[in-house]
Order: sequence, then structure tokens, then C-alpha cells
Amino acid sequence: MIQIKNLTITHRKDLRIILKDFSLVLGRGDKVALIGEEGNGKSTLLKLLYDPSLAEDYVEYTGEIRTNGARIGYLAQELTKEQKSKSIYSYFAGNELFFSLTPKELGRIAGKLGISTELFYSEQTVGSLSGGEKVKLQLAAILMEEPDALFLDEPSNDVDIRMLEWLEQFIRETDVPVLFISHDETLLEQTANKIVHLEQIKRKTECRHTVAAMDYRTYVKKRSEGLKRQEQNARKERSEYEKQQERFRRIQQKVEHQQNAVSRQDPHGGRLLKKKMHAVRSMERRFQKEAEAFTEIPDTEDAMFIRLSESAAIPNGKRVLDFYRRELKAGERVLAREIRLAAEGPEHICITGKNGVGKTALLKEIAAELLPRRDIRAFYMPQNYEDILKPGDTPVDFLSESGGREEISRIRTYLGSMKYTADEMSHPAAELSGGQKAKLLLLKISLLGPDVLILDEPTRNFSPLSGPVIRRMFAGYRGAVISISHDRKYIREVCTVVYTLTEKGLERTGFDNFMK
Repeated sequence: MIQIKNLTITHRKDLRIILKDFSLVLGRGDKVALIGEEGNGKSTLLKLLYDPSLAEDYVEYTGEIRTNGARIGYLAQELTKEQKSKSIYSYFAGNELFFSLTPKELGRIAGKLGISTELFYSEQTVGSLSGGEKVKLQLAAILMEEPDALFLDEPSNDVDIRMLEWLEQFIRETDVPVLFISHDETLLEQTANKIVHLEQIKRKTECRHTVAAMDYRTYVKKRSEGLKRQEQNARKERSEYEKQQERFRRIQQKVEHQQNAVSRQDPHGGRLLKKKMHAVRSMERRFQKEAEAFTEIPDTEDAMFIRLSESAAIPNGKRVLDFYRRELKAGERVLAREIRLAAEGPEHICITGKNGVGKTALLKEIAAELLPRRDIRAFYMPQNYEDILKPGDTPVDFLSESGGREEISRIRTYLGSMKYTADEMSHPAAELSGGQKAKLLLLKISLLGPDVLILDEPTRNFSPLSGPVIRRMFAGYRGAVISISHDRKYIREVCTVVYTLTEKGLERTGFDNFMK
């Protein structure tokens, strides 16, 4: 059993409190999902609970963390530079348990993850693996340790659908407690039995957390209903108060008028009016106390607001893409052959497939073909945002085209609608979270108004509460979309055609595979 009691976490740099008086007991059978917008401290909390030294450079904390000697398996959101530079064999050789496992035991772990046992002994560098393969590598190392608890930071990022389904089953069926962060709504719906929701409200000046012993769907429904009810009550109270205040003002004005008009020859009438005025002032104080007890209008960290240009559209008969490659390679290695992809009009195409099959390499080649075209306006959102977002650029720098005062003022307004604070608008991109960088790319799309979008995992870094907003935005887009995704809700709600990339090329896929 892992116990957290009265935990408060404060940023060293700006002394901002990101979590206050947080308590949680994590016991056998608990599948706890940490949710919230980017930058709210989810990964920081996970690091602190696993090993405080991982976060002590930028935060300090008070409170108690008791792991009671439990062996914790921790999956980090990102591998370190040192880990990426190692060969796969060296990566596993650093784990003492690796050499104590029999080939049969290694085979069982490899089979669970859908990888070959030969991979454990590969001299290929860890950094050269696809995003999903890196996640599988970390999970393999964790399973070798037979942990008493699992802390997983975005285990669903970049993994293929087969792996997502395995991950869901694994989390559901394991007896050890699991505390995890994920942006994949389907994974949350299929696994979590307790929700921890971290929020930053009042323009990120105040933190709030909710612990709910229920599944994700129920939590979202109850939260929405509760906020709606609270807002209705709050507005009703204020409406009635305004009517009450209007009646009070009329009484007050009448008494003041009578008091001003009373004759000095009528001291009795003056005394009566004085009593009336005293009563009026008592009534005013009572009303003020009632106003202080009003139900608060909900201050929530609502999903962001963004809209794509309505002028961006592709005519139905327009040939957007006629792509062919005899071979798709990664270095000298052939990933796939005979790849053909045609796109016409405002199709929303999704490419899916196993990790490492070459989806990102294919999309880069498609982008290289579409971006220079003059008869269309294409925009490429890569999986690695740093491909187009310079580490030193601020959000304003990245979005600005002319640098004019009016443009910068408009950009700051847009950034505010995406929940950026004034300080964050001036932070270099290197200091932004993955979700904040993803928002910048969406804003760039909104400002440029392209009519063809090339998107590599467009929903991967957004909060699950923002997911429905993102999907509605792309579903309503009247231009063409060519994307890679393993997000089953995105595939069902946004895409009009799905292809699976295999060694033999692209195969058209039915939607039944994504109906879970």
C-alpha cells in the first residue's frame, strides 16, 4: 500500500503552488488515472512519488510519501539522452535482473509486448527506435522487475493499436496498483476505476484537485452535470439578488427623499424616518452578507477554444495527392514496398499500422511532396515538434509573421484563448510542455488557414478533456487531411478513410477495427 498525505508541491522558480494538501491511498486493484491540462504537475507528481530526486531541481514539497518498501516500476514520458545513445543490449544489460531471466521468461515478456526476443540483444541504438518501440522497451524492463506497483507516464503515446489493446488488458487484469497518465480517452474508459483530476484555475494562480472513486466516463458525466447545476444555481441567485436590490434601492430612495423633505416643525416624523433609515441600512448589511454566501460560478480549467479557418476548403474534384514509392527505406533497411496513396477533394485520411513499420517516414515524404505545391496551401504537423519549432522561439515569435503591434496583440489574444498565461507567452519553446507546443501548432494552422493538413499523431499531447474539442475541430474542417493516428476516437469521428501500412504497402481498412 502506498500512502500520500497532505502533499503540497511548489515550483522553485516562480513559487507557484501546483498541488496543495493532496492525499491518496493506492492499494491493490486500484487503477488510478491522473488527468488535467498540460503543465498542471501530473508528471511532476509521478516523479516525486517514484523518486523525489527526479524533480527536486525545479520543485520542493511538504507532506508525507510512504511507499512502505514497495518495488515501483516507473515508465518515464521521455528517455534520457544517455539512454537513447545506448544500444538496446546495453540498455537491458544495465538491469541486473536481465541476466537472471531464462530464455523462456524473456520470451514470455517479448510475446506480451509483441516484440522479438532477438531485440533484447540488438546493437541498434535506442534513439533510432520509433516512439512506440521505445515505450515497449521500457515496459519490457519494468516487467523484468516484477514490481509491486506501476507508475506509468503516458504509456499510450505513440504505441500502435494492438499494443494499446494489450495495455488496456494488462492494466485491467494486473493485481498491482497502477497510477498512470494518459491522453487516450479509450484507454481511460477501459481501465481506470479512480480519477485524480489536477486543475489550475483563476488564470493559473490557484490549484485544485479532485479525487473520485469512479470510472472515467462516469466522472466526466457527473462533473459536467455538477458544473451545469452549480452554474444554474449561481446565476439564479444573482438574478434574484438583482431584483431584490432594485426593490431595496427604491425603498432607500423613498426614505432619503422623505428625510430630506421633513419639516423641522415635525420632530416626531423625523424620528420615525430616522428609524426607517436605520432599518434600511440594516437591510443593506444583511443583503451584503447574503451575497458573500452565494454559490460560486464554476471556475474551471475548461477545454481550450480554437477554430480553423472557414475559408480553408478543397473542391470535391481536386486531386490533392497521387503518391507512389517503389520502396520506403530507413537508411538501407526497406520498410515497405509498392506504396500508393491517392487523395481527392476534402478527404480525411488516416494511416495506421504497427510501430516501426515506417508511418512517420512515409508522412515526411508525403509532406515533402505537398509543401512546395502552389496550387494548394499545405501545413505539416510533425510528431517531433522541434522539427519546425526552434527551442529559443517564444510562442509569440513562432506565431508572428510581420512582427507588427496589431498582429502581436491579436496573437496574445489567441494564446489567451488557449489557456496561456502572460508569462508563458514569453517562455522559450524549450521550456514548454508537449501539450503547449501542440497548441502552438494548432494556432499556427488557425492563423495560416491552409487547405491541406499533414498531421502526425495530432491528438497525442492533449488532455482527454480537450480531446472532444480537437476532434470536432478536425471533423468540421473542409480541407483535406492526411494523418497518422492510433487514437481510436479520432479515427472514428474525424477520418473518412483508413489505411494500414504494412511491408507490402498501404491496405484499406474497415472501421470495425476501431469501434471499441
